[in-house]
Amino acid sequence: MKRKLSVYQTGWPLKIPFRITGKTFQKIDPIVVEIGSGDVVGRGEGVGVYYLDETAESMRAEVEAIRAEVEDGLSRVELLDRMPAGGARNAVDCALWDLEARLGQTTVAEIAGISPAPVRTVWTISIEREPDMMAAKARVARDFPVLKVKLDGDRPIERLEAIRRARPDADLIVDANQGFSPELLAQVLPEFAVLGVSMLEQPLPRGADQSLANIKSPVPICADESCLHRGELEAALERYDMINIKLDKAGGLTEGLALAAAVRKAGKKVMVGNMMGTSLSMAPAWILAQVCDLVDLDGPLYLCNDYLGGLRYDGPLVHPTNSSFWGAAEHAKVG
Repeated sequence: MKRKLSVYQTGWPLKIPFRITGKTFQKIDPIVVEIGSGDVVGRGEGVGVYYLDETAESMRAEVEAIRAEVEDGLSRVELLDRMPAGGARNAVDCALWDLEARLGQTTVAEIAGISPAPVRTVWTISIEREPDMMAAKARVARDFPVLKVKLDGDRPIERLEAIRRARPDADLIVDANQGFSPELLAQVLPEFAVLGVSMLEQPLPRGADQSLANIKSPVPICADESCLHRGELEAALERYDMINIKLDKAGGLTEGLALAAAVRKAGKKVMVGNMMGTSLSMAPAWILAQVCDLVDLDGPLYLCNDYLGGLRYDGPLVHPTNSSFWGAAEHAKVG
């Protein structure tokens, strides 16, 4: 039976601005791909990779370019060679996973050979004007034992010290989003170790992180922007102790699971992250989270609203979506 594909843009405002190095988010504008077969439809969401200049418009154009092949029955594996990694392929890939589960009267977890269970997410603290403002956010997040702190080159130690005073009990990880220079990195690493930082994510810019291969860091360092997919893994393994996999940059759950397996085979740790998506983005990432050492799936908590039936958050615990939302056997009607 010939499939039917549709693609459209949605918009989701954030509760408050979310600031990282060089970027402030006030809303997200993901695309949604729906692939139908008869009266069954699978859905996937792509938020895109902002630092690669992906937009809803560019992602929709990528999906339209592959429409005929998808409607003619293109598989998830074939999709890896027909679309570049990124938000558009993520949306198509996740829609195909969802459709496969529904048509097969099974679940994505079963197809992937995964036994799912609730996972524990970090809580992310964005960059604020003053350190005490970030400390206040850390106190509010007292139910979250792991805090992910966004920092840049502006007073990183002072900010982190304020958070540590506010939350002496918390496991702290730091995400610089490419915001440090090599000189600043050398200065902060010993202080981060003293402050009990358990991991530092992406301190140096993508494409300018070669020096990490020669650093003996007292804090494990994780790649994010420097490792999008398996094609970039070899270089990343020489420089990083952990890889943060995001389905938008990897281009879907198919590549995400393959990348996680490759990272584990290399003896490194795996993290799953997000690009501030809705539960339609987080549901497939929640599947990937089952094989990860560290989970960052708090994106929907920053939105003013989310899909009904999406992931359920009980403090730091993230529970699966309801059985009709994504990746389950119950049919969703095309309409």
